[in-house]
Amino acid sequence: MISDSTPRGAVAIVGRPNVGKSSVFNRLTGRRIAIVHEERGVTRDRLIEEAQWEGRRFELIDTGGLGRLEPIPGGAPASVAEIERGVRRQAEAAIQDAAAILFVTDVETGILPQDEEVAVILRKSGRPVFLAANKADNPARDAAVADFARLGFPAFPVSVLHNRGFEPLMQAVIGALPEGENPTVTHPLKIAFVGRPNVGKSSVINRVLRSDRVIVSAQPGTTRDSINIPFIIGRDALARHYILTDTAGIRRAGKIPGPVDRLGVVRAEQSIGRADVVGLVLDAAQGPTAQDKTIAALIMESRKGCVLVVNKWDLAGTVSEARYQAALRRAMPFCDFMPVVLVSAKNGSNIRRLVETIDGVALHLQTILPTGVLNRVILDTCEKVQPPLVQGRRLRIFYATQATSRPMVVLLFVNDPRRMVPAYHTYLIRRLRLAFGLEGVPVTLQLRARRPPPGEQ
Repeated sequence: MISDSTPRGAVAIVGRPNVGKSSVFNRLTGRRIAIVHEERGVTRDRLIEEAQWEGRRFELIDTGGLGRLEPIPGGAPASVAEIERGVRRQAEAAIQDAAAILFVTDVETGILPQDEEVAVILRKSGRPVFLAANKADNPARDAAVADFARLGFPAFPVSVLHNRGFEPLMQAVIGALPEGENPTVTHPLKIAFVGRPNVGKSSVINRVLRSDRVIVSAQPGTTRDSINIPFIIGRDALARHYILTDTAGIRRAGKIPGPVDRLGVVRAEQSIGRADVVGLVLDAAQGPTAQDKTIAALIMESRKGCVLVVNKWDLAGTVSEARYQAALRRAMPFCDFMPVVLVSAKNGSNIRRLVETIDGVALHLQTILPTGVLNRVILDTCEKVQPPLVQGRRLRIFYATQATSRPMVVLLFVNDPRRMVPAYHTYLIRRLRLAFGLEGVPVTLQLRARRPPPGEQ
């Protein structure tokens, strides 16, 4: 059964395999996020990303193709069937939690039995459905779209390859979405830049703001208090409003020279506690230090979203970004979920990417995990890798629900919390981050014992 409680602004892309769903997803998000390949069944897990059309933001969900996959060479038929069941569960979950649906078909092949099967599922959903007949690469093919009208949905000829036909399609989709709100106008998101003294926190903020709103000096300790600056990303009605906070450098306890500096450190730590997202600024030339790791641990303990901002990239020499990031990950493995942006406040390189990354983490912090989708992700995760045996018995997860956001807490009802081992705990969180795009977002699992359903042990 389809629930009536749908997340605001969610649009699911569904259809049989190899009609171009991932290409449509990439076109609408403006980035190459989904893997596109001629092989059937490449997309098997859902991808969720924010998109916007003419100033209207919405959540876009790409799904695997509904239908039979080609057998895997050398693989067992049972494994193909298992994949098909998993793809179908994910697609049906996306349909359940969407406010509108993009039904992608192929104008070249026409209507196939699989398209009719998908149409039956979509008619039962009760959601507004808009049919995108892909591969209408020229006006001569538009006439063939009339055949798709018998599936019962408004049909639009589109071509991802030539970027044609999306305007009328998306106007119809946007018109079907519920009106959104912008809570950041009254409650701006708080972004704090923290780090050791003289790593360039104030310089980075000035580059972000494109003005000298903060005093910058090569003398360590210039910033002794936390400074709050309003900042807006976007110009439409849903533009996100932020408060950027510049903080004093956080020194080791034994290295704080006087009471004024000590107060600045205290206020920097308080700024972390008040922040939604923290930008931990590192020195590219020096690399991560023990104090950097201490500050990162403080951010994690506070359960804040975090971006690792590696400043002074212009002084890093000839090392490549890939090699530097790999070395940084090895030095700070506990920060593996935090996105890394290599910037130069001096010449402005990658500042735009930094703003986009911070904005993305702030957006993901507000994610509401649909209960149906969340439970299917947990189910798929446990089917792929079973919990290990603990004293002869396994952990069983009966139900999952999101308890809070900012910080994100997921409540798991299980048979015995003592059977959750640290490695599996880490594995579950990693899979949730991958499934819901929660890069930079701290995720906490809370386990609660519950008796199994009748007939289950």
